[in-house]
Amino acid sequence: MVIQNPILKGFHPDASAIRVGDDYYIATSTFEWFPGVLIHHSKDLVHWRPLARPLDRISLLDLKGVPSSGGIWAPSLSYDQGTFYLCYTHVVCRKGVYKDLHNYITTAPSIEGPWSEPVYLNASGFDHFLFHDTDGRKYVFNMQWDFRKNKNRFAGIIMQEYSPEERKLIGPVKRVTQGTHLGVTEGPMVYKKDGYYYLLVAEGGTGMNHAATLMRSRQVDGPYEVDPYYPLLTSFGHSEHPLQKAGHGSLVETQNGEWYMVHICSRSLPDGSGLSPLGRETSIQKVIWTEDGWLRLASGGQLPDLEVPAPDLPLHPFPVQPERDHFDKEELGLNWSTLRVPADDSWLTLRERSGYLRLYGRESLYSLHKQSMVARRIESFECEVETCLEFEPEDFTQMAGLVLYYDESDHFYVRVSYDDEHGKHLAVIVNDQGAYEEAEDYVAVHSWERCYLKATIRYEKVQFYYSADGIAWTPIGPSLYMGILADEYQGKLSFTGAFAGVCVQDLKGTRLHADFDYRE
Repeated sequence: MVIQNPILKGFHPDASAIRVGDDYYIATSTFEWFPGVLIHHSKDLVHWRPLARPLDRISLLDLKGVPSSGGIWAPSLSYDQGTFYLCYTHVVCRKGVYKDLHNYITTAPSIEGPWSEPVYLNASGFDHFLFHDTDGRKYVFNMQWDFRKNKNRFAGIIMQEYSPEERKLIGPVKRVTQGTHLGVTEGPMVYKKDGYYYLLVAEGGTGMNHAATLMRSRQVDGPYEVDPYYPLLTSFGHSEHPLQKAGHGSLVETQNGEWYMVHICSRSLPDGSGLSPLGRETSIQKVIWTEDGWLRLASGGQLPDLEVPAPDLPLHPFPVQPERDHFDKEELGLNWSTLRVPADDSWLTLRERSGYLRLYGRESLYSLHKQSMVARRIESFECEVETCLEFEPEDFTQMAGLVLYYDESDHFYVRVSYDDEHGKHLAVIVNDQGAYEEAEDYVAVHSWERCYLKATIRYEKVQFYYSADGIAWTPIGPSLYMGILADEYQGKLSFTGAFAGVCVQDLKGTRLHADFDYRE
């Protein structure tokens, strides 16, 4: 049996993995999407299912107004003496040389919660990891951010003791490493084995230079020596490899003493652009310990594999989730996300009309505050997304439909609206680096009670369709370029991935609603 990579497809970056008994958990970043942090569960490292969204209330996470690719960065899971710990960074501003951010710990008796009110840690940097030493003491590791001129922005990894009793960091702050020549040292994870403290860090940035480097020390506070054959993992210099941006690792040991490392990766469009609209995904590699106490990929070399030997564990598949959501439950499933704000009855309800998702129109697709959007990650280069809606706009300021969304600057939108020239109609809107454009073909739907909408994605090509009955489909708008919905498009420095969703806007402020029958 082999593991097929990526194990978490689509936007699932910065994986932090732990094992508790026979259960494996991975926490990943969610940035501006709510609820914050997504935790997946497995019993065999082969099959994974979404299990929990810990930061599900405003007291734990208030994302309103945060910039795109702000919000939750690199959460880390740990477990000690019957308690789960989750460290997370909340980035509220990332413009220019500064990083305005806040770091917290929350705890729970179960991976599914309830999660406690947060404990504030610090604001010195991001990527926090809580290490539980064998003597009972606990230490927080994070990267240090330095905004000063002629200084390295990534100023090394620092550590400080954490007191659960006092609910705060205590004692001196110490820098334990400044990293290697690869630079951009972040994402610290700490493990203890055979008398050594092992420090696994991400290096090289989140792009094509990304890597994972291992260090070790006899003392928890260093000095840490670097593996002489670093990095442990990278795809740098191999642009043809199917898994790019490999780095930011997290280690887990199985019940049988086998070791694996989950890590970031991305899959690029086949057009040679290097763009990866699916975002940074999570893969896994088997690793082995050498006689002199260092880790190596079991397959040799430094490149990640698409297929990895599965551990010696009983297979444990989970029930397959249906592709179509009929909105026949009272709450959204774990795969759904909203932008910045929690789903509540003031703007989203599954109860007012049985079998339908009702969204009340609010702010525009440019808003960083109160958008009425519900979306899911796009996980494949070949897929179709479909919905059916009922919507009766009375003004050009009222819109509802199907959206493919990266952020407020880059998205595609086929929507129902109304104006004096076309009446009730369909049209396609494209936002490319913030430039708004409407496709020239407007389709009149005056007498339609229901509009069926679909997006077909075939690698770099996107085409929207519409239908009156969900059977006969007609294309609308031009063929669009999927690369626009990628992190690297036009050199922008962003960190998420493409989502497909449904949304409603009412820029008059009258909160006109739309009803969605399903989303597939």
